[in-house]
Amino acid sequence: MDSSTKNAILLLKIGVAFAFIYPALSAFIDPSAWIGYVPMWVESLVPREIFLLIFSPLEIIVALGVLFWNKQLPSIVAGVMLITIVVLNGNEFSIVFRDISIAIMAFALALSVKK
Repeated sequence: MDSSTKNAILLLKIGVAFAFIYPALSAFIDPSAWIGYVPMWVESLVPREIFLLIFSPLEIIVALGVLFWNKQLPSIVAGVMLITIVVLNGNEFSIVFRDISIAIMAFALALSVKK
């Protein structure tokens, strides 16, 4: 693999990972800023504050996997998580539409990894 391809893959990894790390860390620091992004229906399963406490570490794990584990699984998980967010929040498409682009980046990363 040439250096420009390696650099492109690194940039994709950083971009996808940032999309998971920033909201997770921000939700720990200021959960009230993020609670509004958790769909109301989640409240029927678990309080939204608890959901953030559960989901945020998962996001960090996925981000670290994308950055440091040179396997397809973390990128596939990231892409599936993002598409799921879009599907479950279709009524908020004006907010979650960027998740589609990031999901495509994650799937491209998965394709770039040797099996």
